Amino acid sequence: MAEVSSTNSGLRLAGKVAIVAGGASGIGKETVHVFAEQGARMVVIANIQDEELGKQVAESIGIHKCTYIHCDVVDEDQVKNLVQSTVDTYGHVDIMFSNAGIASPSDQTVLEFDISQADHLFSINVRGMALCVKHAARAMVKGQVRGSIVCTASVAGSHGSFKITDYVMSKHAIIGLMGSASIQLAKHGIRVNCVSPSGLATPLTCKVLDAGPETVELIYSEKKRLEGVILNTKHIADAVLFLASKDFDFVTGLDLRVDGSYIAGKYELVL
Repeated sequence: MAEVSSTNSGLRLAGKVAIVAGGASGIGKETVHVFAEQGARMVVIANIQDEELGKQVAESIGIHKCTYIHCDVVDEDQVKNLVQSTVDTYGHVDIMFSNAGIASPSDQTVLEFDISQADHLFSINVRGMALCVKHAARAMVKGQVRGSIVCTASVAGSHGSFKITDYVMSKHAIIGLMGSASIQLAKHGIRVNCVSPSGLATPLTCKVLDAGPETVELIYSEKKRLEGVILNTKHIADAVLFLASKDFDFVTGLDLRVDGSYIAGKYELVL
């Protein structure tokens, strides 16, 4: 399929090939839809937890514009195959949105730190993130693509916390990964940035808090200063679009906080 000219179409991702790791639900799912709406030639959903859900998202957009690939981001061979199969099928990769991640299953304070739990969380949130960045970057360098890599971090990565220590550590590591990658890949014209949301209602946060979306929204709305708006997945997807598109062409190494002026406090739980 011939690439569509962004100049002619007016769409911000016209002709682009994008991979969204963790794209079957929540922020990832919303971003897949936004990428498709903005003219991406193909959006590849990579996910491990719910294969049927991933396929449903792809089918809802149309298999001519979106496809699903099962991928465990902890497994380097699977990540490598994800990127290579995308290149083999569609010619190159322009955008990698590395969004796969999990929450801490317990309060995980320093005094009660469970290293086994932390190892599992880091394997997904940090190892998986690094592998997605590594193999997307390699494909972009080899294909001489001035691509964009966006990682999902969190405002938790910029704050300490009274709990979920392993999660906070993992998100801080992602910001460090982004900073280093942005410096190292700049000579190839590849931009690397983070989007850092504060808390919002997603299937993951609803499960962790054992509450419905409206209750979760109420909990998190108390942690912001900005009035008149409640953070949702579309806000984050639009921020990712901005980071991935030519609108952001001269910015790299940025941790873009989408947090409504988040207020850190004793009872925060930011995911």
